[in-house]
Amino acid sequence: MSTTKSMNLGTDAPSFTLENMNPKFGGGYVSLADCAEAPGLLVAFICNHCPYVVQIKDSLASFAEFYADNGLAVIAISANDADAYPADSPENMRLDAEKHNYTFPYLYDTDQHVAMAYQAQCTPDLFLFNKERKLVYRGQYDNARPGNDVSVSGDDLSAATDALLTGKPVSEDQKPSVGCSIKWKPDNQPK
Repeated sequence: MSTTKSMNLGTDAPSFTLENMNPKFGGGYVSLADCAEAPGLLVAFICNHCPYVVQIKDSLASFAEFYADNGLAVIAISANDADAYPADSPENMRLDAEKHNYTFPYLYDTDQHVAMAYQAQCTPDLFLFNKERKLVYRGQYDNARPGNDVSVSGDDLSAATDALLTGKPVSEDQKPSVGCSIKWKPDNQPK
C-alpha cells in the first residue's frame, strides 16, 4: 500500500509526452517541456477509482487552481491498466476531469513507461520539482486516509509547495504516499 522504493531527491524529472484526456485543454499531447517556464511542477500519479484518490480529488483540484496563480504547473497522469480496470479508461478520465473541474492536464500513460520512469508505486503518488526540474518532494498529500476521520487538507504538499515557491528549502522529512498500487499490465509487473 505504501511506496517502497523511491526516486531520490535531486533526481531530474523524466521526460514524457502523453495524450491529454482533460477536455478543457482540447485534447492533444502534453510534454514535460510544455512546463519549462513554470517555477515549480507537480506530477501527480492518480486514477479515477482508487478510494485514496477519490478522497482528495476536489481538494487537489482546488490546490492546483490556487497554486497556479503562483506559477506552479500541475500535471496528473493515470497509468492504470484500463483493460483490467475500465473505470480508469481514457473516456472515464475525460468524465472525471470534467466532474472535478480539473484545471490541469490529465494524461494517460498507455504503456506505463512514464510511471516506471518515475518509479511511481501507488495512487496518489506525488512528485514536486523545482524550476530546474530536480525532485524536491515525493510524499503524501496529507494524513487523511479513507476511514481515518482526518480531514483532507493537503497540508504536507502545501508546505512543500510554499517552501519551493518562496525560495526556502523544502524539508527532507517527507512521509511517503499511501494509496492503491498502480494497476500494472501483466508485462509490466514489478519484479
